[in-house]
Amino acid sequence: MPITVDVDPAFSGFNQSIIQKIINSVFEEEGYLADDVAIVFGDDSLLNKLKKDFFNLDQLTDVIAFRLNDYEDKSIEGEIYISVPRAKENAIEFSEPFAKEIGRLIIHGSLHLLNYDDQKAADKAIMTGKEDEYLQQCQWRKIIDE
Repeated sequence: MPITVDVDPAFSGFNQSIIQKIINSVFEEEGYLADDVAIVFGDDSLLNKLKKDFFNLDQLTDVIAFRLNDYEDKSIEGEIYISVPRAKENAIEFSEPFAKEIGRLIIHGSLHLLNYDDQKAADKAIMTGKEDEYLQQCQWRKIIDE
């Protein structure tokens, strides 16, 4: 399977096939294919360590994505890390369902693998627009098994 889903045992209920479909749909819509993509659902300490090790920043974050091959390649190799506790806090802060926030973070990480950036306001607006578009198209309500 070109997309693997790994979930910290402290968290459960993630529907791996829906998560894989969301990533595939973003890639396909943008003209790419998943070659070897891992998505990891973890805790704050995992993402904080990645942020320190790779960005030299000691801060909490909700999603980190690493492209492992060249951005010109149409077959994606990469990793997406999502902090489940951050997603839960975001959902509360923005009055959104937890599953929708997880969907947004999956899409956000996928867009980063496609070289979308959100450092400048204009770039962030583009990413947010794409996130909203893909959220409307995907089955985010089924991300969490009930």
